Amino acid sequence: MKARLTTLLSPTLLRFGAVGVVNTLLDLGLFLLLHDHLGIVAANFVSTSAGMTFSFVVNGLVTFKAGRLTLRHALLFLATTGTVMWALQPVFIHLFLQVVDQILVVKVLSIGVSFVANFAAYRYVVWPATEPATQPTEA
Repeated sequence: MKARLTTLLSPTLLRFGAVGVVNTLLDLGLFLLLHDHLGIVAANFVSTSAGMTFSFVVNGLVTFKAGRLTLRHALLFLATTGTVMWALQPVFIHLFLQVVDQILVVKVLSIGVSFVANFAAYRYVVWPATEPATQPTEA
């Protein structure tokens, strides 16, 4: 039980969660600030792009401690984030709607699924943990 709690409260997971909160606030704040001036579609494009850019940079450099960000990281990030947000999340929204008739609850549940899926994708696909170099043993 203690090992499971330690894993749930790992520094990497906590940093990922904090980045997600800031990313969401950035997206929402920019959208609310810009939608009257740019319209909903343009404001949403700008706000989500800013949120995704922030998430890419901070998750890469701070959460997963990549030494540098590469084009490969960017393409994998876009592919995994797009898959989770535009394919997986809508599927779970529809599944949860079969059980719960409250759209806000369903959206929050689907965000929870997305949190887990994005963390796994970023940890194992975009910025996989590298094994420490092993020192050759002398015979």
